[in-house]
Amino acid sequence: MKPVVTVVLASIRDIHQALAWVAVLGNAVAGLWALGAHRNPALRGRALWWWTAAAQLAIVAQAFVGVGLVTAEGLDPPEFHLLYGSAALVSVGVVYGYRHQVEARRHLVYGLAGLFLMGLGIRAMVIGPG
Repeated sequence: MKPVVTVVLASIRDIHQALAWVAVLGNAVAGLWALGAHRNPALRGRALWWWTAAAQLAIVAQAFVGVGLVTAEGLDPPEFHLLYGSAALVSVGVVYGYRHQVEARRHLVYGLAGLFLMGLGIRAMVIGPG
């Protein structure tokens, strides 16, 4: 019988891996949708912003779960894995902070940001947690 701690830690790792896919695919859809909305106003709407918020919150959740995983298991992940994760987290904050200053091109900015966040997530996944 496995100790309870091992089962819980395996679950944290599984959550981290699943959230990685949610963040990557969610931001891919958000980015493409926002770029489409930049060109076609019919694609604009509240649903786009809810989807974008959910995709970006997945990155925040991913960062917290990753920190919990490193702390709980005492892992030493590759530095670039940490760099890409941190860059994604900072990028979410920067884009959100500038949302009012780029009002005229908001869909373009969020579209490019979504694809950028997707790319950071893919790079972090390729490098792996260690």
